[in-house]
Parts: sequence; structure tokens; C-alpha cells
Amino acid sequence: MARSIAPQNLPELVKAAFDAARTNGDLTYYPTQVAILTPNSILFQLRFSPALALKPKAPKPKEPHGKPFNPFENPSPAMLIADLPPSHRLVLNKFAVVPEHFILITKEFKHQTHVLEEADIAATFACIQAYRMNGQELFAFFNSGPHSGASQPHRHLQLLPVERMKDGLEGVSRGSEWSILAERVAESEKVLPFNVFTTNMHSDMTAKERHSAYLELYRSAIKAAFPDREANSEGEAMISYNFAMTSNSMALCPRTAEGAMIKDKSGQDVGVVSLNGTVLAGTALVKNEAEWNVLREDPDQLFNVLKGIGLPR
Repeated sequence: MARSIAPQNLPELVKAAFDAARTNGDLTYYPTQVAILTPNSILFQLRFSPALALKPKAPKPKEPHGKPFNPFENPSPAMLIADLPPSHRLVLNKFAVVPEHFILITKEFKHQTHVLEEADIAATFACIQAYRMNGQELFAFFNSGPHSGASQPHRHLQLLPVERMKDGLEGVSRGSEWSILAERVAESEKVLPFNVFTTNMHSDMTAKERHSAYLELYRSAIKAAFPDREANSEGEAMISYNFAMTSNSMALCPRTAEGAMIKDKSGQDVGVVSLNGTVLAGTALVKNEAEWNVLREDPDQLFNVLKGIGLPR
């Protein structure tokens, strides 16, 4: 397999593309309010963006055979950041909650619900490495399956600059203590209500070894979900799951639900809080003020959501 190499100045390319696209109206950035919650002593970042409730829906199919709209098939030049030979490219996220949120997509259509290939893992790590060479960190995540928060069938992994994930935390109580959950699973293991499988990475691992490490996490998740079944190494994944990668670690969380209902003090339903792969960063997002208020007043409600999305420990 040809080695995947990201541009050495990738952080600059991403920032320049994001700033230009935002200025020109090619993407929408949704500012957020932020709070730190500690459900069951787990340090979690909660963000609230009321404007997200007004986010436009994806265009309906225009073709007679009903082919779904695919934003990654022919990305607009305004959204394109760079090619990542031989098999991937980088584009901006059109609806960003975290500034400089970008996406790694396959050039050819590949299924989001299929097991990741060696090239996917290699391209993701190449981006992480390019950021680290510039003294920065990236959080990469992947949503696969109906319970994972996935929204597009074309294979893509999402990448968030960790420093931009910390925007607004400076003046927030315990904001300086927040860090990526995937890198502190070991210390949080006893209090996490769902199963997460993790492994450490080292800098001299080969692309094949990194992919094998991912597959080992996937097999562990299959064994936890279906003790009597043999895990596949390619094709359609047998479970919904979220996968995350940082410069130091990988984490995989099997999913059984996308979210759960939260209630106010009188027991009335307030809304469903949905979580995608950013749950492995230790972040959650809500779109209405009632949910925002309930979760800040009663962080145990967030713990109940966490308890309902995966396999119990």
C-alpha cells in the first residue's frame, strides 16, 4: 500500500480554508456556550448552540431514481483543503460547531458501515502526525452504524483540533482540567457506564500494525456484544460503534442507541440528547435551552444518557 502523507503545513491549510469559507459564506459556524459537568465524577464538556436547531436539512434527491445527495462525491473547491494520495482527500465540515473542523473522505465511494481499511487508518494518522509536528494535537473520530450518530453513507472520518475544542473554556469552572476522554479512559474506567476498548500507540508502529490494533479493538467489541460470533475483518460491520484516534491512543465504543430522553424536575420529557463519536472526547452538544438548563442543574441526567448508549460495563 502506498504510504499516506499529509502536507507538513496542514494546520495552516485548514485554518486558511476555514477562514476563507466562513468569510465567503461557504460554511456556517455555530458559536456555542460551554459548561463543564462531572456526571459520576467523569469530566465532560457540554456545549449549547441554539442556532443549530435552524440548521438546514440535506437537499432531497433530485434524480428520478432517488439517489441520495452525497456532499462528498464532488466536493466544492471552496470546501477542499488538500488531496491525501493515494485514496483520500480533506474537506471542511460545512456546519461547524468547533472551528476548523475538517473531514477525511475517500475519493471513491466506500460504505460508512464497513470495517475501516488500512488506508483509512493510515490517512487519519498522517493528519494527526502533521498536526503534532506543528506542536498541535488532533482528535479524530468515526461514526459507523445506525446508533452511532452517523449521517452520511460515504466513508469519512472527522478531525477536530484539540485547542479549538477548548475554545471558551478559559473562564469556565474546571475548564482547564478538561482533556480528551479517549486518553483518560484508564483512569475513568471504574466510573464509565459503557464499555470502551482502548489501546496505546507508539510512534514507530507501521500502518499495518495500526490497522491491526484497530481490528483488535473491533473484535473485542464484537465479542462483548456477541460472545458466540466470530468477528469479520472487512465488509459490513456487525455492530454500530464509534472509533477515536489521537497521537497516543485508539478507542472504540460499541453503540446500542444514539441517545436518550432527559426529563425536568417534574418528570416531563425535555428532549432526546444524541451523542456521536465526540462522546469519546468527553463532549456533548444540545440545541435547545431546556436541555441545556436541565443538564447543568442535574448532571446525573447526562450520566443516564451515557448509560443508555452502549454496552453496560
